[in-house]
Amino acid sequence: MDSCGQQDEPVQQSVPQFATTQWSLVLEAGGEDSGSKQALAELCQAYWYPVYAYVRRRVSESHEAQDLTQEFFTRLLEMHSIENADPSRGRLQ
Repeated sequence: MDSCGQQDEPVQQSVPQFATTQWSLVLEAGGEDSGSKQALAELCQAYWYPVYAYVRRRVSESHEAQDLTQEFFTRLLEMHSIENADPSRGRLQ
């Protein structure tokens, strides 16, 4: 399992849905204190499969969908999107 909670094979869920945004977790993940890494891991784990399922419906190969999902999380981290998340702007989706 990597830092964003990706498993070798995604755990199958009956209906892939985005979790209700837990702003306390998002804000914690964007911080720089000791709990931010754990919060980031929980956030990535909660969103990995729904993002993968969304991508998988649009590409034909599962490994390509996994790569694109991982790229999404990489860019999310590189662009500091978590740190800039604002609850007043709505859901994190």
